[in-house]
Formats: sequence, structure tokens, C-alpha cells
Amino acid sequence: MPADTEAKVAAAAEKVLKETGVPSASVVIAVDGRVVYAKAFGMAKIAPAGSGEAVKAEASMAYPIGSISKQFTAQAALLLQQEGKLSLDDKVGKYFPELTRSNEVTLRNLMTMTSGYEDFAPQDYIIPAWRKPVKPIDNIHEWAEKPLDFEPGTDWQYSNTNYVLLGLIVEKVSGEPLYQFIREHVLTPLGLEGVFNTYTERQRLQVDGYVSYAMAPVRLQPLEGTGWYFGDGDLAMPAATLVKWDLGIINHSLLSAESYKEFETPYVLKSGRDSHYGLGIFIRRVDGRLEFEHSGEVGGYVSENVVYPDDKAAVVVLTNEVASGAASEIAAAIAPLILPPAKAPEVSGPTEVVAAFAPKLKGIMTGLQTQQIDRGLFTSDCNDYFGKDALADFASTLGPLGTVTTVAPMRNALRGGMTFGLYKVTFSGGESVLVTVYLEPDGKIEQLLVVGKA
Repeated sequence: MPADTEAKVAAAAEKVLKETGVPSASVVIAVDGRVVYAKAFGMAKIAPAGSGEAVKAEASMAYPIGSISKQFTAQAALLLQQEGKLSLDDKVGKYFPELTRSNEVTLRNLMTMTSGYEDFAPQDYIIPAWRKPVKPIDNIHEWAEKPLDFEPGTDWQYSNTNYVLLGLIVEKVSGEPLYQFIREHVLTPLGLEGVFNTYTERQRLQVDGYVSYAMAPVRLQPLEGTGWYFGDGDLAMPAATLVKWDLGIINHSLLSAESYKEFETPYVLKSGRDSHYGLGIFIRRVDGRLEFEHSGEVGGYVSENVVYPDDKAAVVVLTNEVASGAASEIAAAIAPLILPPAKAPEVSGPTEVVAAFAPKLKGIMTGLQTQQIDRGLFTSDCNDYFGKDALADFASTLGPLGTVTTVAPMRNALRGGMTFGLYKVTFSGGESVLVTVYLEPDGKIEQLLVVGKA
């Protein structure tokens, strides 16, 4: 990579880390089918007050990649299909007949997020249930025995439940523990080194995860209990290893041509609408350029992975603060440095539900400036999030901004049976912040996070 481009990449990463307060980022870039840049910025470990030692981030360090793990489980299923051991058009009922409408939902529906099974983990913070270990099969029995959110194949809604169930099916069909099968049949053939299970091998993590309440200084964030992200978000690896995985996708190194075609083809809903989602990857054309993208988030970490197959290029950014947009911001800043510029993606406008909540959010944000909230508005999970530390941090960062002047809804979506809303909240001092909210059907607030400056 030219020296001036390297300098611009470093400047972009350092700028985002400074603005967001995220402790570290590991950045690796591939151009023309080869790795041209690998560097880490910031701190892997921040020294606690009065004890411990700070540790600088290094490019060789592994970070949890969260939901990017879904691609690995998807390709494991495709390998089993190549061997004739399953079909993506098999019904879930062939393997788990006790689940809701299992004779109508296919494995392909699971992999493309079109099953209708509700997401057990839409929140961007750790709820009390996740602090305890869980057996993946028990998780599935709880969430995939509920009524479907929609008819299979008629809509798209992101759901971690789908990939936990897919992981259990891969395990049942292969006769091997899921991670053992992935290691032997996916990781080893591709020469992917430094990969491990975030939860069962958490002692191998050299990078601590953090959380910030309303942009206050970060606090240490413990990982979730073992079992929650089985098959859907449990892998950790260095950024360079993830880029090597991306080059395997670009070069079609592991699967047959037919399997890669399935992997890279977005699912078309029964209405004829393009879901823009393949088998564990988002598939979009931005300014005419094909783009495969997926982010990941688990307790204390956020990752971003973007592949430009036609350009034989890829950008990976791994960070160590939950509920932060720093990874995607850095990746977005790098793209125009290595590729021709692209147009901004279109986003949907606010629904009536999201727009109607804006006045209530104004009152809540005002209350948070003085550590005052009406706990009757929140679910038990969200009330747990707003503990003593969170309330103090919200007040310390929001209080000095002045009075809340406007709350503008910007985007909406459906996930986990809830309505998601993104809002821009502006204060009399002139600053604005971005707030994400999840609303239950009864209006209760399941999530309310300040995720950054607008």
C-alpha cells in the first residue's frame, strides 16, 4: 500500500477511536487479492485505577468476531450438503420435529433469516439471562417453540435463533461437536490459524472487552455465559485470519462453485422482494459495486467485515467496546481510500410507532440528565441495564449538553418481535447524540442506548 494511503488509514482509525472513546481497533486490508495492511491502534487492556498494567493492542491479537461466525456455520452446512448428508431445502422437522411449524421451515430459511423464528438476542447490552450459562438446545426450545413472527419465506428479520438451531443440526448430521467439525473441515483446509471459541476458551483472549454508558469513560464488560452464541457468534480470531477467510470467499477456495453460488445469492421473498441476505452475509450493490458485509457484536466487542469480491479487496476492523459504531465507521472511512467512492446506502424512513415515541424519548433523555427515570416505562432487562453506574454515567455525559431541544427519528426496523428506532437527539448546547431504542409490542422499552455523537 502506498505510504500516503497507509497514513490516511491510520489517521482515519485514530480519529474514530479518539471521537468515540473506543479503546482499540485492529485493522487489516486486502487489495488485489493480497494483504497489504495490518495494524492495531489503542489499548487491548486499560489499567484499572490503582492496579494492573495497560496493554497496547497488537495486530496479532485475537478479538471475538460475534455474528461474523455465522458464515463459518453456513459453510459447514454447505459442506454437508456437498457430501449428500443434508439439503438446505430439508425441513427443520427432519431434525427437530418438536419446534414450531418445523415441517414448514427449511434450513435455507434459517440461513437466510426468513424462518420467522424470533431472535433471542436483539439487545446491544447484556441482559441478566445471558450472564448464566445455557445449553443451546434449551435456548432453542424456549425461542423456537414460540409462534412464528411471520410466515416462512414471506419476510426477513435478523435472528440469532436461526443459527443456533443450524449449529445444532450441523452437529447432529456430522456426528461431531460443532466447533470440532468447523475446525477440521473449514479452518484447517483454509489454513486459518489463531481461531478459538470465545466462550469455552475465553482464557486465550488477550484483549479485554468494555462498555460505555452514554459516552462516559469505558468500564470492563464481562462476556456472556457459555452457550448463548453457539454457532451464531462464538468465534474469535486475529483480523488477519478473518481477511484470509475473506480471500477464501473471493477465490472460492473451500466449496464447490455451486455451493458458493448459493452462499452469495440473496434470498428472494415470496413477494418477489430481494432480502439482500445470502447464507450468513448481507449482499448489496453500492454504486454498482458488489459488496458482502456482516458485523458482529458480543459482550464488550464489535467487529466489521466487508468484502468486495469483484475488486478482490476486503476490510476487517475488530474493536473492543460493545454497542459502538467505531468498527463500521473505520471500515467506511477506509473504503474510499482503496476503492472508487460509493454512494451512501439508502435507509428507510421512520414508521408511525417510531415517530410517535419521539416525544416520550425527549422526556426520558431529560430525566437521564439528572439520574431520574420512570422505571414503569422499561422492561426488567432494561431496568437492570440502568443500574447505579449506568445512571451516573448517563448524567455525567448528558447533563452538561444543556436542555433537550429536538428528538428526530431517523430509521426503523423489526427484530426479535420488537420495533427498532434510531433517533438523533439535539441539545441546547448545539451537540447531538444518536440513541437506539427497542420497543415491545405493548410499548415497554427493552433497550435505550446512547451509541455516539451525531
